[in-house]
Parts: sequence; C-alpha cells; structure tokens
Amino acid sequence: VSVDVSSVALIEFCHARGAMYLDTCIEPWAGGYTDKNMPASHRTNYALREQALAMRKGRETGATAVITHGANPGMVSHFVKQAMLNIAADTGVAAGDPQTREQWAKLAHLLGIKVIHIAERDTQVSPVRKRPGEFVNTWSCDGFVSEGCQPCELGWGSHEKHFPKDGQRHDFGRGSAIFLTQPGAATRVRTWTPKAGHFHGFAITHGESISIADYLSVKDGEKVVYRPTVHYAYHPCDDAVLSVHELAGRNFVMQSQQRILMNEISSGGIDELGVLLAGHSRNAYWYGSQLSVDEARKLCPYNNATSLQVTVAVLSGVIWAMENPNRGIVEPDEMDFRRNLEICKPYLGSVVGEYTGWNPLTGRESLFPEDIDRDDPWQFKNVRV
Repeated sequence: VSVDVSSVALIEFCHARGAMYLDTCIEPWAGGYTDKNMPASHRTNYALREQALAMRKGRETGATAVITHGANPGMVSHFVKQAMLNIAADTGVAAGDPQTREQWAKLAHLLGIKVIHIAERDTQVSPVRKRPGEFVNTWSCDGFVSEGCQPCELGWGSHEKHFPKDGQRHDFGRGSAIFLTQPGAATRVRTWTPKAGHFHGFAITHGESISIADYLSVKDGEKVVYRPTVHYAYHPCDDAVLSVHELAGRNFVMQSQQRILMNEISSGGIDELGVLLAGHSRNAYWYGSQLSVDEARKLCPYNNATSLQVTVAVLSGVIWAMENPNRGIVEPDEMDFRRNLEICKPYLGSVVGEYTGWNPLTGRESLFPEDIDRDDPWQFKNVRV
C-alpha cells in the first residue's frame, strides 16, 4: 500500500520466496506516472496492468498475489457482482449462479448494462480549512496526486458511438480501455449517488475501470460483441476539490504542504462509495457503502470513513489470500465476491441498493443549447462535462 515502489518488482520478489502479496494499486517506480520521456499510453494503469498480468505465465500456481484490492479498485468489483444479481432478481432475469468470467459477462450483456460508474461522494469536513499552498485529503495526498496526474482512463463500451476527440486507443494488450490526452484530475463526469443526488466527479484513472470492462467483455472470436463503459466518478471532500483546483493552477506541480484529515474531521460527514450500473430496463441502480465518520470511529479507532473502507477491503483481500494461498496473480474480479463482502460489510455502515430515474441528460440545456446525443442518454459524450 506504499507509493513509488514497483508492484511488478515486489511480485517478483515475493514469488521467488513463496511469499503472498497484496497491493491496492499497481505502482511504478518513483516518477513513472509523470515521466515525459515515456509515451502517454505507457504511463497509464492499462499499461501497468498489462505488465502485471504478463507475469502470470509460469506462475499460475505460485503464491497468491492479489493486485489492486483496496476499496476501489478492489471492493467495488464485488459490489458490481452483487448489484447485477440484485438487478436480475428485480427484473425477472434468470441469473443462475455465475462463477466464471464468461458467465458474469453474459449476465451483464443479458441485463443490458451499458455503463458502470464507480460513483463516490465524500462529504467529510474539518473546521481547519485548506490553506493556500496546501493539499488536503481524507486519504493519501501523494496517491491522489499521482493518479490524478495520469491520463484519464476508462473502459470503452461497445455501445459508444462518439469517440472522444482527445481519445487514444492502445496499440498493445487486451484493448479494453482508452485514455484521454489530459489528466484525470482535469476531467469531470456526471454521476449519481443516493444521498448526494447527481453531481460532477473527477474521472480519475483507476484499475477497476480497465479490469471490470475487460472481465465483462463478451467476444465472438476476436470481435467484441459487448462491453460496458466503466470509469471512476469521484467527488472528494470539499477541501480536496479546492486542492485539485489549486494543483491544476500550478500546472499539476504538487503543493509544498500536505495534510490528511483524520481526528479533526467534524461529526456528520460520510463517504458514499458504490457502483452505478446504468442503461438497463430499470435505468440505473447504485449499490454500495454509506459510511459516516462517526460510525468509522466507533468501529475502528484511528480511522475516518474513507480509510476504513480501504483498510477493511485490504483485510478481506489478505484473508482471501490466506484461504487461497496458491492462486498466482489474481485480480479482484476473479475472487469470491461473497466471501469478501462477508468480511467487509460489518465495517461499511449502511450497505444499500437504490434505483434512480436520473440520467446524464436530466435537467440539461436549461441555460444554453448543448451538443448531446438525445437518442442514448448513456453515451460517454453525454456523461462527460
């Protein structure tokens, strides 16, 4: 869970010694996210994932190495599976008991899921407000800035009709994702959560955007028949939003001071973290955790809502690895979602599912005409701000 230490190097180190491994994101060595000498495509999480998965050859039954298993990426992959089963039950679709990647992808296709947002709104606040020249966050400032400076990435769905003008495809690997030629911290998208309603979030690159899109792809030979668009839609705490605006004004050079909000957080704020599955017969369904800072403090001292959501997902990943010690390199999508949620749920506050009639065209063009696709609300063109 550190930064600036190569995950690939650590996996190699652990495999050679028969030691198990877990991380919450695939890290390069220091500077790897922002190395201008590297093509943008190679500074992406897509590229890092391809490097990690390439290590599977010859290590299929080695010591378990769980990659990208925090809250997100990680726990949200388990949310997606539970959400799909809930939608199937509510719409009369016979889901069966999916076990394999092919079965889960077939179910997503059958349900008609076009879009999956990892939709998160953090309302935790401190009376000690952000100062000029300071980056404030409810979790790692270094981690947020690192991923925020990477190119915006998203799993690219088969229903999409409008390829972004600043979009780029990769010329290597599985082809499940694209990237934009601008930082994720400079890219905003429209999304929805039950308590916050609709809002604008940052489309920060995250491993789950790529792995979930890949996992749920249906292919006929080499042709992709179905794939959902998947991306993060993150509204951090208000002081972190101010910090990101200042960071952008500094041309993405990190502020000299950093502060992680913890004990000084006021009572009442929550981290509402879940997945929004949209485009199906019930429009959109959010499933996830609504954990308040007050609940987090009672459940586990020395935490805020955000840190507890992450650490309990790390805990569940560690337990799953101990129960499955010789699985080689494993992604969250390939793990037992029921077992992981069983471990996590007692620490997640309210775990809820809620349908909504909202879509990215709701309330649009109230001030000016916009270039939108009225035929399909769930086009990324409509989601992007």
